[in-house]
Amino acid sequence: MASLKEVQAKIQSVKKTKKITRAMNMVASSKLKGAQTAMESFRPYAEKFSEVLGNIADKAGEESSPLLMAPEETNNTHIVLMTSDRGLCGGFNTHLIETAEEFANEKLGQGHNISFTNFGKKGRDWCRKNKFQRDKEYMGVVGGRFEFNVASTAGQELINAFLNESYDEVFVVYAQFKGMASQPPAIKQLLPIPVIQPGETIETADENAPYRAEHIIEPSPDELLNEMLPRNVYIQLYNALLETSTSEHAARMKAMDNATKACDDMIESLTLTYNKARQAAITMELMDIVGGAEALKG
Repeated sequence: MASLKEVQAKIQSVKKTKKITRAMNMVASSKLKGAQTAMESFRPYAEKFSEVLGNIADKAGEESSPLLMAPEETNNTHIVLMTSDRGLCGGFNTHLIETAEEFANEKLGQGHNISFTNFGKKGRDWCRKNKFQRDKEYMGVVGGRFEFNVASTAGQELINAFLNESYDEVFVVYAQFKGMASQPPAIKQLLPIPVIQPGETIETADENAPYRAEHIIEPSPDELLNEMLPRNVYIQLYNALLETSTSEHAARMKAMDNATKACDDMIESLTLTYNKARQAAITMELMDIVGGAEALKG
């Protein structure tokens, strides 16, 4: 059994750890409020923007913009992987990396060349370890404060590479914020821009097909799409960054809350061990005293 001094030192150590985890929980909670507000404000705009452009692009046809045209042969797949720069957020980064790895292996099995753009150190380090080609990296974005120009700069580089045929398709792997208890990884196609949103189908003869709104367009659809399609890439990328940042704060808040509760359990267990050891020491001392008294009587 450990000595009283050792158990006491462990209790003090766990109490200090508890202070740290509680402080990190409070910081994550504070950052989460701002990130969640920004995300919830921007999400409807991103969804509606993508929906309207998808409808217009479908009616205009793929030939209206090179950003809508899929290449005849798809050989080069580019993945934008969004992770955090720091750990201590449970399985947040692990799930994102596992999703990216599974998707990359699937594409490799189809004979594609894989390259990455990394947002966050954890994803970058994983790409380095597995020797994937890394074309660009952005550190200190996810989980911090960032403006729309970060997404527009990264998006423009992706568009240029797609138009130059360096990439045949571009996907983004990010964390989708569904609530405090759920931030599942998601994969979204950025380029070529899908004209039909996920869940929709083209069924012109089916009366049960979802209603698709008609839009009055001025100027022509081609002119509008050439101007707005690149912006759609920026918007979807920015939305993914907001979702991932919010998810990171929520995951860290939950992880630190669990760590604080674990510290409480450890302190309770160590305190019980300390009391047992102290009681055993007192009992031994009493037995020595009683034994000595009996020996003197004899």
